[in-house]
Amino acid sequence: MFFLWKQVTLRRFGHHEVVELEITLGGMGRMLIKPSYDEMRIAHKAWVELSTRKAGLLFDEEDDVIVEVYDSWYQLFREMRVLVKEIPIERIRTQKSTGQLVKVLIGALNKGLRPHLTRWQAKFRRWYEWRIEQENKNDGMLTPQELQREYPHYEQLKEELKIINVELIQYVNELEKLAHGDKP
Repeated sequence: MFFLWKQVTLRRFGHHEVVELEITLGGMGRMLIKPSYDEMRIAHKAWVELSTRKAGLLFDEEDDVIVEVYDSWYQLFREMRVLVKEIPIERIRTQKSTGQLVKVLIGALNKGLRPHLTRWQAKFRRWYEWRIEQENKNDGMLTPQELQREYPHYEQLKEELKIINVELIQYVNELEKLAHGDKP
């Protein structure tokens, strides 16, 4: 009886088809994962977090505010940490696909987003706050988007942000594939 229950459970909730992922964010590269139900559930949660945040949408030069994009990335890091903490440690040690999922969730963020944030975020935020103070003292009427374009390294920051943004969107698509399977 136990054997029959185990067979039904594995068919229903066990490992599923192998999913091939190609993640450019952080240079993660190509990997094959045969996800279990729990891994697909966590990938689905990560996909929802990314696809419903500014982090998962194309950067709009006209309307987006960089500090809001950085805030979205910060929230994304927090949520991804929560998701990874949900994964039982024994699965990480015993299931290769679980270890790969952890690499997908944390590695891409640490290797993909963190270098940009380390390079730009503190410098830009400090300048932006100073610039807002100046604008307020002078009763200025510039929009946040107009203010950020005055940043001395705006073009370089923007171009790097857009590259990361495209990689994040590709990452979202790969997480969707892991969670929901390949769609024709």
